[in-house]
Amino acid sequence: MKELEDAFGRALYDCFLGKSDCEIIIERDDGYIDLDINTGKYFAESEDWEPYYREAMKHAKGRILDIGCGAGRHSLYLQDMGFEVVGIDISPKAIETCKARGLLDARVMSINDINDKLGQFDTILMLGNNFGLFGSYKGAKSLLKKFHSITNNHARIIAETNDIYQTNNPFHLEYHELNRRRNRMPGQLRIRARYKKYATPWFNYLMVSKSEIEEIVKGTGWKIDHFIDSDSSNYIAIIEKGF
Repeated sequence: MKELEDAFGRALYDCFLGKSDCEIIIERDDGYIDLDINTGKYFAESEDWEPYYREAMKHAKGRILDIGCGAGRHSLYLQDMGFEVVGIDISPKAIETCKARGLLDARVMSINDINDKLGQFDTILMLGNNFGLFGSYKGAKSLLKKFHSITNNHARIIAETNDIYQTNNPFHLEYHELNRRRNRMPGQLRIRARYKKYATPWFNYLMVSKSEIEEIVKGTGWKIDHFIDSDSSNYIAIIEKGF
């Protein structure tokens, strides 16, 4: 990732340095924009997390891979609990932030570049809506099969997503229909992040309902164990390794 493409990581690093104007703009390919004004949430301590995050952490075990680790809030919590954690993020500045905050094993890496050189894991963490990093139905199927090969028996994935159907926003509903016409899943977003003079490349980001995620895991070697609900449309799936 080029320096001027690292919008998200630059915003995190500036927030880490104590700057106050660290708002991130999320731009969708239909022109819709959203403003993430609470960059500080990526640094929140566990006592300030929403209850469903704390519940999800109870399911972490063994050696852990945190995909899209951001500023490292989940990785650092688990590391402090005594777990061996590998945090990866495509953003160099996010990884720099993690290392500055004390994460022992933080690496610049895309989800698509995960391979067996990382070793074997017992838990794969995809919180902060990071199920979205699968990008598409086909991408999710392919990567879940890859995850099966880099995990031990009885491994699990802890993944957060957003049920995009729980909305009355007309712009979102229009986008769902646009995606259907493009033969994409309704919750397959095409977005980029902007921060000051920085802008990420456009990328696909997948949000799914519970029935959709159950369909996605079929035939991948994984199965849904249960869901952890939040007070919003977000939820966390506990996905167990099948045999």
